[in-house]
Amino acid sequence: MLNSFALTFVALFVALDILGTLPLYIGMTHHLEPRVRNRVLNTSLLVALVVAIIFLFIGEAIFRAIGITVYDFKIGGGLVLLLISLADLVGQHEARERASGSSGIVPLAVPLITGPGVLTTLILQVRAAGLITTVSALLVNFLFAWVVLRHSGWIVRMIGKDGATVFSKIAALLLTAIAVAMIRSGIFEAIQAAGL
Repeated sequence: MLNSFALTFVALFVALDILGTLPLYIGMTHHLEPRVRNRVLNTSLLVALVVAIIFLFIGEAIFRAIGITVYDFKIGGGLVLLLISLADLVGQHEARERASGSSGIVPLAVPLITGPGVLTTLILQVRAAGLITTVSALLVNFLFAWVVLRHSGWIVRMIGKDGATVFSKIAALLLTAIAVAMIRSGIFEAIQAAGL
């Protein structure tokens, strides 16, 4: 049981990649007041967790019912990330303000935190380790994610305003690369699944 939990935890830890998300989170939220940044963090993590848990129970059924696959989800999620990152790179004000309102859950909650990789991993781990083990590992991973992202403020204080701006542009470039990788992966996996 413990070994099964450890394997599931590691699989979800890799899929969530919260350490990789940290620079993106800082880039999107460094201009916010600490109180607002914490609200965005809490809302984003809560939404991401709820999406993940709902998907555990009904995700596959929903996908089948509307005729889409995880590959479609990867491509669509990648396109959303690509549009947001490009808007941020060219300095559109809307992109910089995106995290300050209710839309802060996009792209933080979905698809950055709970994206196609996490959803696919959840499906596989439920089949391999069972529902209780998978949900437990997911909750521990989200607790770790909250601790890491909650303490990102001191990094912003260390690098200063100019450093945070540079960090934001680097994060937007990384986000663009992640988006392209998601789209490419979704296309290739769809082609493989079709047997072409």
